Amino acid sequence: MTIDEVVQLLKASQATGLTTLQEMILRASWEGKTYTSIALEAHYGEERVRKVASNLWQLLSNFWKESINKSNFRQILENRNLSQRYQQLIKELNRAATAISLEFPSGPVSLDSRFYIPRPPIEELAYAQIAERGSVVCIKGSKKMGKSSLILRLLAHASNQGFRTVSLDFQQADKAVFANLDKFLRWLCANISRELQLEPKLNDYWDKEMGSKVSCSIYFQKYLLSTLESPLVLVLNEVDCVFEYPEIAGDFLPLVRSWYEQAKRMEIWQKLRLVLVYSTEIIVPLKLTQSPFNIGLPIKLLPFTKEQVQDLAQRHGLDWQDGKDAESLMAMVGGHPYLIRLALYHLMGKGGLERDLQQLLQQAPSEAGIYNEYLRRYLLKLREEPELAAAFYQVINATAHVKIEPGLAYKLQSLGLINLEGDRYTPTCELYRLYFREQLTTTENVSNARIEQLKKENQQLRALSSLDELTQLANRHYFHTYLQIDWQKSAREYTTHILREYIPISLILCDIDYFKIYNKTYGNAAGDECLRQIANTIKNCVKRSLSSSFSYANSNYSATNAIAISHVTDSNDENTVLVARYGGEEFAILAHADLTAAMSVAENIREQVKALAIKCEYPGIGGLPAAVLTVSLGVASVIPTGETEPVTLVNAAESALHQAKRKGRDRVVSS
Repeated sequence: MTIDEVVQLLKASQATGLTTLQEMILRASWEGKTYTSIALEAHYGEERVRKVASNLWQLLSNFWKESINKSNFRQILENRNLSQRYQQLIKELNRAATAISLEFPSGPVSLDSRFYIPRPPIEELAYAQIAERGSVVCIKGSKKMGKSSLILRLLAHASNQGFRTVSLDFQQADKAVFANLDKFLRWLCANISRELQLEPKLNDYWDKEMGSKVSCSIYFQKYLLSTLESPLVLVLNEVDCVFEYPEIAGDFLPLVRSWYEQAKRMEIWQKLRLVLVYSTEIIVPLKLTQSPFNIGLPIKLLPFTKEQVQDLAQRHGLDWQDGKDAESLMAMVGGHPYLIRLALYHLMGKGGLERDLQQLLQQAPSEAGIYNEYLRRYLLKLREEPELAAAFYQVINATAHVKIEPGLAYKLQSLGLINLEGDRYTPTCELYRLYFREQLTTTENVSNARIEQLKKENQQLRALSSLDELTQLANRHYFHTYLQIDWQKSAREYTTHILREYIPISLILCDIDYFKIYNKTYGNAAGDECLRQIANTIKNCVKRSLSSSFSYANSNYSATNAIAISHVTDSNDENTVLVARYGGEEFAILAHADLTAAMSVAENIREQVKALAIKCEYPGIGGLPAAVLTVSLGVASVIPTGETEPVTLVNAAESALHQAKRKGRDRVVSS
């Protein structure tokens, strides 16, 4: 059986069908995803996901009269064939959709899907633009408006024309990539090289004296574009991610603009065809002559029209030619492509009867409706920002003109929650008005107990998104966020002379020696256990070494993880410590301590990890520091000021760690 058959069979056999969250858990578990990743994608707490999943496995076990759980779910069902009885159940479920293969609306619409709705003349204009030498296409649209589906078709068209294509998504870049402009541009060039199946040759073209931007341009001109015989269509997706780093965006975006301008006078740059994809207006202050978003072909993805909704309904097997049902659905969700598709998907699961549409619309703004998981993502965002929630609450309850602060209006528009009609803000669709009118209340009406409850929920959600599942330490994303906040706080205290004695921030970077070889030799399971052991050893070493003088960063996740997850704003004690998983086999320890204290902690960690005596014998490999696993550590210490950046500390620690490895590993080096 396929996962689609499993889902349809459960829908057909259960009186209550399946909720969207249940279906999401089934499909994600089939793909081998963890509960933590499912919770993050669904914007639910992990405890809720685990509870729903537990009930699902019990339901499946009862249905097939065999013990089924997350680990054996796919193995058991994938090898089974549908019996005639089960086939009949599914046929009855899809009685009005015979011969129509439903697709759950998740991700871009595939190239061979019947459910892609063209938006003429957008596709034709985009195809024509990338045929132009040195062209630029700027595609803007809010989340789930069809940007990824359009990009798929643009890339396919380019390939059919004999062009080379590369698509990079900035969401996939680690936070460390955005540490500085040089690292970001090197990441960009290295990834484009690999996508083109070219050997990255950054060091051959990078020159510190000329700077990162010039080096990047030379790399494109002298290596990437010169090597290719045909034009290159380069898609830069989720450019919004760069907006979050103003210093990088302030240099990178004008650089992209310069490539377009160079194509006017240099033939080699005419090979490059750029496609910039983003969701919101640019928030980085740039001159008009520096922005890449006011050149080339601008494309803004708009909601579906009534005719397009009718077309999509017909492709699902529904007869909506009279337009009444399309109007009813659009009265609730407007022409939002994803919301329309999700409704049609669920309608066909119930046979597409008119009464089912009315029931769907009645339940739509409630927690029992098909949009609950989607709407909760917005709700959590609004709960995290009470001012934003209060502004939106004003809009959805306004009976006349309402004024809201421009910055808040911009955020709400960027999220796709409001439109500006003339001089009046309105909710994007009636679904948002009805749902959030019930879910949101103004700050004045919220009781203190409710405020505390919301704070607790938000802290738990933040902790989950900041946790490394394997080691139960803070993850790299949280480390960089924590460092930035702590650095700014310390620099402010230094500048205003709040403290009499300035204690530096020290960073210890710890790397397991030859861990990739260990993983390959002993297997991933042994490697995971090794990481857990060393993570616990590091935590214990820090506790013993610093407990007399330093406190641990507060946690709102659980008492046992007090050293793992922290929120610097929750504690007034400057002497906090953060332990994080910095990379695959790297750990980071951040503390308010001088270099001597940090070196002592690092040496203790090195000794205690070695004392674990984790056996490692690699046949044919010489030069190992010991017959047991060891670690190398780099230590750096800096007093934050307004003139320095956190990257100074990170770079110094990375340099020290590199020296420790070059000197033979199993040692501590400071910079």
